[in-house]
Amino acid sequence: MPEEEKILRRGLEAFAELGYEGASARELARRLGVSHNFINDRYGSKAAFWRAVVDSAMEAQLARLPQPDPSLDDAECLRRFITGFYLTAVGTPLMDRIMLEELSRDTERLDYLYERYIAPTLDLMTPSIERLVAAGRMAPIPLDVLFFTVIPPMSGVIQGALAQRMGRPVPTSPEQLTATAESLAAIVVNGLLATGVTGH
Repeated sequence: MPEEEKILRRGLEAFAELGYEGASARELARRLGVSHNFINDRYGSKAAFWRAVVDSAMEAQLARLPQPDPSLDDAECLRRFITGFYLTAVGTPLMDRIMLEELSRDTERLDYLYERYIAPTLDLMTPSIERLVAAGRMAPIPLDVLFFTVIPPMSGVIQGALAQRMGRPVPTSPEQLTATAESLAAIVVNGLLATGVTGH
């Protein structure tokens, strides 16, 4: 693994465990195995380092999302997208922990996440949703309600300690996590589509 990739990976682990505020420059340097002024010298600031960590993790995650396919029914497009979203969470639990923490804080970091990643991701779903609503196959739903319908079930993939107390096997295999992601997506999409279905 190249040095830069190792540094970003260790930064991801630190921010996921400690949160942004809890990850002091001194603690970051210790975990990265670098001098105390390394982050400022290389990235300019802790905030800039956080953005580099997030960009590295999120760009890899988004690259694995299925792209809209005009040959598919809109309901199937929505199902594939949400399933793909949960499946990426299986492979990126650290980034998802950072995301879930940052969503509750009104900060410049939230602005960054929203403008660079959340809004563009929602934009990928919007055309299919608009057509489903227009066809009467899905009830109109405000963007914020849609977001909080789709996002919270992601914790079912990444909150392993709680899930194990509810009976999830220890250790949990990748196949089991994949099945969980697919089951969560099916429940969410079926719920969205059932809301506005009439005569089907």
